[in-house]
This record gives sequence, structure tokens and C-alpha cells, in this order.
Amino acid sequence: MNKDYGRSQPKTYLKTDNRDKKYIDYKSVDDLRRLMTPNGKIYSRKRLATSAKEQRMVAQAIKRARYMALLPFTSGTM
Repeated sequence: MNKDYGRSQPKTYLKTDNRDKKYIDYKSVDDLRRLMTPNGKIYSRKRLATSAKEQRMVAQAIKRARYMALLPFTSGTM
């Protein structure tokens, strides 16, 4: 008997392309904002429940979105 005590599955932000390769879309800004603190820092692996490979993909996608000016580097509250 498997009890999960009300815990839900962690949401994955990975998408699959037509060759079954997984990636994180840097253009999905709403999803990427959920992976960051209000000040603009990227949440840790423990908080996001991602593997090391997935965390590197998250960081790369956030950095690409920042470079393309889709996300701010810092918040306006500093």
C-alpha cells in the first residue's frame, strides 16, 4: 500500500521535441518565473526537486531569457 499523504507529483517544466529530446523553453516566461525568487535568484535543486541535469537546463533557460530581455536580471526592489 503506497500512501503519499496528500503530496502531489512535482511539476516538470521539461518539454519534448519531435526527436524525443527534453528541453526547457526559454520563451515560456511564466513557467520560468516560478523557478525564481522574487529578487531574481534561481531556486535550488532541493526546492525545485530537479536532477542535476534538469537544474543545468533550468539555469541555461533562465539565462537565455534574461539575455533576450524576457526576464529581468534583478528585481526592481533593490
